[in-house]
Amino acid sequence: MADHQFSIVIPVFNEAENLPQLLKKIRALELADLEIIIVDDGSTDGSAEIAMRAGANVIRHPYNIGNGAAIKSGIRAARGRLLILMDGDGQHRPEDVPKLLEESDRYHMVVGARGKGSKLRIHRYAANGVYNLLASYVTRFPVKDLTSGFRVISRLDALRFIDLLPNTFSYPTTLTLAYLRSGLTVKYVPIQSLYRAGQSKISLVADGLRFLLIITKIATLFAPFRVFLPVSAFFFFTGVGYYIFTYITEHRFTNMSVFLLTTAVIIFMLGLVSEQIALLRMEQRPVRNDLEK
Repeated sequence: MADHQFSIVIPVFNEAENLPQLLKKIRALELADLEIIIVDDGSTDGSAEIAMRAGANVIRHPYNIGNGAAIKSGIRAARGRLLILMDGDGQHRPEDVPKLLEESDRYHMVVGARGKGSKLRIHRYAANGVYNLLASYVTRFPVKDLTSGFRVISRLDALRFIDLLPNTFSYPTTLTLAYLRSGLTVKYVPIQSLYRAGQSKISLVADGLRFLLIITKIATLFAPFRVFLPVSAFFFFTGVGYYIFTYITEHRFTNMSVFLLTTAVIIFMLGLVSEQIALLRMEQRPVRNDLEK
């Protein structure tokens, strides 16, 4: 049972520089019946002490587990009817919270989508565009900001999906695909993000490649046929093309053509089986069919 109307959940790892101003702006919103939960993910710079002095509820991890793990700890501890998820690095503006809350009665999840006016570094903006295209293909829904951690969701829905969330930065991706795959409604609200203060904890090359792999794994988990079908089609048309080529030049059906076509059939059948497993898994997970909070 909810004890509060709103719970703001903020994961932090060594954000002592950003927390005082962030918490001050949140308090200035004057949201009625609000609890602020700071999840300190093993910080060594006194972030937890700063949050406690500001009056926030603080959950402390003994060591750094990951951004997703911090969000999960915050979800479990939250008592609000609605959860407002924000990053603790200063890139999300608390002033945008009311914009997201305005849509929360009509949609199951409301996401702050960083627009053209946002202060994103050029490589982050380009990478986000690639991620959005991939996610839109997998979900058949126009995903406008796959990696945004600025969201408003129902606590009940969050608890239903919590065991699917990873411990890393990829939790927004998993949450988005889980909602869309379950037939829940998602709304993207344009916001402007700021440059994060301090040193970024994300590596462009290493984390970029890792994130592409994560998207592929998550897509295979929620919509496997959308992954297997293009691969199967590639082997099939390559096999057909190679057969036509060898038939014209050598007048025979080669072993390579057999291999390519057989591989296409195997991958196609694996996709069908994986799709059925994914459907069964999602059907066993109860979700709300309405917007009652």
